[in-house]
Amino acid sequence: MKRFCLFSALILMAICTPAQDLKKLGLEDVIAGGKNYRNFIPENKNIKFLGDSDALVLNELDSVYLMLEKNEKTLLFSLAEINLLLKNKGLSEIKSLWNIEWINSESFWLNNDHSIVVFNTTLKSIEYHIDFPEKAKNIDFNHKVQAMVYSNNYNLYVAQRNLLPKLVVEGSEKGIVLGEAVHRSEFGITKGVFWAPSGKLFAFYRMDETMVTDYPLVNINTRVAEVENIKYPMAGMKSHEVTLGVYDMAMGAVIYMNTGEPKEKYLTNISWSGDDENILIAELNRGQDNMKLNVYNSNTGERIKTLFEEKSDTWVEPENPALFIPDSFTRFIWQSERDGFNHLYMYDINKGLVKQLTKGNWVVTNVLGFDEKNKAVFFEGTKDGGALNRNLYQVALSNGKITRITEGKGVHNTVLSASGSKAIDVFSNLDTPREINVIDIQTQSAKRLYQSKNPFEGYEKGTIVMDTLLSADGKTELFSRMILPPNFDSGKKYPVVVYVYGGPHAQLVQNSWLGAARLWQIYMAQQGYIAFTMDNRGTPFRGCDFEKVIHRQLGEAEAADQMEGIKYLKALPYVDADRIGVHGWSYGGFMTINLMEKYPDVFKVGVAGGPVTDWKYYEIMYGERYMDLPEKNIQGYLNSNLNERTKEIQGRLLVIHGAIDPTVVWQHSLDFLEQCVKNRKQVDYFVYPRHEHNVLGPDRVHLMEKVTNYFKDFL
Repeated sequence: MKRFCLFSALILMAICTPAQDLKKLGLEDVIAGGKNYRNFIPENKNIKFLGDSDALVLNELDSVYLMLEKNEKTLLFSLAEINLLLKNKGLSEIKSLWNIEWINSESFWLNNDHSIVVFNTTLKSIEYHIDFPEKAKNIDFNHKVQAMVYSNNYNLYVAQRNLLPKLVVEGSEKGIVLGEAVHRSEFGITKGVFWAPSGKLFAFYRMDETMVTDYPLVNINTRVAEVENIKYPMAGMKSHEVTLGVYDMAMGAVIYMNTGEPKEKYLTNISWSGDDENILIAELNRGQDNMKLNVYNSNTGERIKTLFEEKSDTWVEPENPALFIPDSFTRFIWQSERDGFNHLYMYDINKGLVKQLTKGNWVVTNVLGFDEKNKAVFFEGTKDGGALNRNLYQVALSNGKITRITEGKGVHNTVLSASGSKAIDVFSNLDTPREINVIDIQTQSAKRLYQSKNPFEGYEKGTIVMDTLLSADGKTELFSRMILPPNFDSGKKYPVVVYVYGGPHAQLVQNSWLGAARLWQIYMAQQGYIAFTMDNRGTPFRGCDFEKVIHRQLGEAEAADQMEGIKYLKALPYVDADRIGVHGWSYGGFMTINLMEKYPDVFKVGVAGGPVTDWKYYEIMYGERYMDLPEKNIQGYLNSNLNERTKEIQGRLLVIHGAIDPTVVWQHSLDFLEQCVKNRKQVDYFVYPRHEHNVLGPDRVHLMEKVTNYFKDFL
């Protein structure tokens, strides 16, 4: 075990400030939806590149400025000016300029909830607008052809400037869904429409859910409660069937890609070749252990070839489409974990694999684009500083030489200019709330644009300690974060609240502001608790061996690792080992109950929100990836079934659920309660009516007050 203590600048300041002069935080300050929450988030500046140029603009709520040398700025236009133009055209006004999208250095577009509106900043005028119906969804605008696609009343439409909308294809309220994200937004899927580079064609998802079981949610807001069915494919049951259509804007015709049998598979990571001729689809079998990257002719729908396959004895999870090199119609960058870590590979449609561009025991986390001459690709990754940090790099396509662009340990989130010659870098680490710099790629010099103040100045805040522990198998480093109470006294004994997630795709400990801690944990430390979090095996950005140890046995390695964190805590002289609590939501809710059942003598209090209690009730895409089909992993499903172990619970447990949760359906916690009753186990329970998987908005303050009070009352 090795410890490295990092103290935020505020803590050092607090040591020099009399405790009685420091203010205390309230739940309204630290919970999203609270009245003062935004005051305690490091201030951000919405700085972007001006369209396709390297110039910088600053978006504020009511104004947009061109940024000049020495960080001076000049007004480009104001919200009042934009709203006057909208009003004069009889269009709805907007409340903010925060989300405008630049087309080039002279024009931008915005969505005013009724139209896509394109403005010319030089002429100070509206170039054109395209209206859409009030209930339109999945709006996808393409400025090249001045057109947008949207779904409305189950149908898919395309609307072009100065033309009436055209029906692309009809859907159905019975379960034919068009132009939406499919496969429950797994595999990196976030949308359902994919424009060809020219804009003359677009691909779209068609999802047939008619064969999927209806799952009942209940609307209690009517005089007599009504059933609201959703389609929810549970593990081992019938899944939906997806096809990919291509619409030709000129011909007004649809052709479907002939993806063939079996129909129960995943069509993911859609991409177009630069000449509009080919569509690449990463096709994954239902078992999610065999992926084929297939190439289709966009004009005929016929499959041309399988470019390559990726297989695994656990799972294959493509999450990033092929990224074509701008000056090539055939060469592209592919991301893959095939060597155990997510890395970049260059492929050619005609020749196959050209070369592996990056390698090593670290992961690529994000790909940004190419330099101006298309000789290098930019990416963010964990190459230097490990999984806690992120940096920007460029790798030469010719020889794989990697150059680090950003400096300083911490987390860099970057945006590349269209030319690839500059990058906007938003940086934070444990001591730095937020810095925004613009980087000149060629000279690797950075210019400071903004540095936010510490939002906790003048408030009590505890010391943050980042440690490195070992996993239960003694082979792997695990990263933890501990927040000690303000005015910490090592001679006292403090209760501990462990906040846990522990599942795939969520890293809770980073070298970013506050160590990536939730503000609620800062608050709990202020209330006299030690707030602890550790990322166990199964969490991301550590490579396949680390992440895939959970396969077919969810909750085993994760819980064993969390207990290493508990051993570490118990070894500290200032930890009250008899007063340890645990809280988590979703996978963290599963982990909370799992820990209380596996180690009943350890956890005095637990609060589990939206918990998965039986993985056979969870949806196919996520559930079967990690657990396989229920009939093929009977023992694994049994071992992870929390409902079978309720008799083991000894501590005080509160379970919370949203009554119309479409992600972890209510059945999970209701079944759990039924088993608690049968085993004469008393647990506490609270339901949020008309809330889904996460309790959001102002009601979230109520939620976290309930969670907080539960620990105060019983821990």
